[in-house]
Amino acid sequence: MTKVVEVKGLIKNFKSTQALKDVTFHVDAGEVLGYIGPNGAGKSTTIRILLGILHASGGEAKIFGKDVWKDAIEIHKRIAYVPGEVNLWPNLSGGEVIDLFMKLQGSSANKKRRDELIAKFELNPKKKARSYSKGNRQKIALIAALASDADLYIFDEPTSGLDPLMEAVFQEEVAKIKAAGKAILLSSHILSEVERLCDRVAIIRQGEIIEEGSLEELRHLTRYQYHVETRERPSSLETLDGVYDLSIEGSKAVFQAESDKVDSILQAILPYHVLKLESQPPTLEELFMRHYEGK
Repeated sequence: MTKVVEVKGLIKNFKSTQALKDVTFHVDAGEVLGYIGPNGAGKSTTIRILLGILHASGGEAKIFGKDVWKDAIEIHKRIAYVPGEVNLWPNLSGGEVIDLFMKLQGSSANKKRRDELIAKFELNPKKKARSYSKGNRQKIALIAALASDADLYIFDEPTSGLDPLMEAVFQEEVAKIKAAGKAILLSSHILSEVERLCDRVAIIRQGEIIEEGSLEELRHLTRYQYHVETRERPSSLETLDGVYDLSIEGSKAVFQAESDKVDSILQAILPYHVLKLESQPPTLEELFMRHYEGK
């Protein structure tokens, strides 16, 4: 896999505050990396360093094998960025702003692609930017980014202000650019969106990456939720190793267990004549809360 983004031991200090501490991750071509964490964790600081807006205090960050600070102008020709809060020129129309963004990005005019996205996002491009709602301002940035021929897309809370239908359109478009072999760094608080789109996730807390891996790999770190119904009371679960938070009411049991305990659970409950067995993997939201609750 070609590494499009490489971050190694990244450090950023603001006077006496250390915003980033030894942050390391990468994004390959043709994959979506979800970069998640609570407010103040260091997500936006990382993205600003990648964009060449902030200078790192230590470590290194490269895009396309080039230094993000020294080679920022060259790198920017091949990336598209969407922030979570979009400010527009109030006297320009939406269509004029999109064209200006595309021109600034350096993309050759792709009017067909632009018009296709305007229709999909249900944007009126003739209205003045001053009259747009937050959601429509977000659409402007998304259309300009998705219409560009970039090799790396950086999305920082990209669907902020969008309704669920428009979120679905965004997700469809991300799947397309991923299939085209582009790299995508997605920072989002909409965890269902991250879960649906991302191949891997990096979780940052207080400036440090505390977990990184595929969703499947991260799910192995948490317990599955089980619902069991048998003809007789499944009392053997009470002494089964690896079972947590067990609740038995009559012939029904609810509990948690590690994902690799399925075989031992089946062996324990089969003698009780199983009527129903359901197991549910943890959602990304549960993974997220595991790291932050009580912190």
